[in-house]
Amino acid sequence: AVATPTGLITPIVPTTDALGLSDISAKVKDLATRARDGKLAPEEYQGGTFCISNLGMFGITEFSAVINPPQAAILAVGGGVRTIVPTEWIDDEEKNGENDRRPGIKTIMTARLSADRRVVDEPTAALFLSALNKYLAKPELLVL
Repeated sequence: AVATPTGLITPIVPTTDALGLSDISAKVKDLATRARDGKLAPEEYQGGTFCISNLGMFGITEFSAVINPPQAAILAVGGGVRTIVPTEWIDDEEKNGENDRRPGIKTIMTARLSADRRVVDEPTAALFLSALNKYLAKPELLVL
């Protein structure tokens, strides 16, 4: 969603499954600029199915987002927070030794999914969040 003088508007990036990350980023920047200027065509803000709301850039660490009808779900992304955690709890990185189970400092990001249960049931939402966690923990998998 983009804050405009007349309220929030949610620009749509179609066919993101066929785009690379840099293409998506460029489209989002272009749409956000044109949204603030009031120059979006109706097809550029109507008909989406999934939305990502990022308040992390404003220092918000976690929040719950409200679904924008008729979309099926929205992912609320908070900013990263440096936290002391048991190392093996966060990821499967290799240990230096068998007894190396000391806590470590990790940057933890919160992502919450709000979904319309009529469209996305809980097991499907859980699979999505599991896959998201996997790819965020090991982003190199995205380029394979």
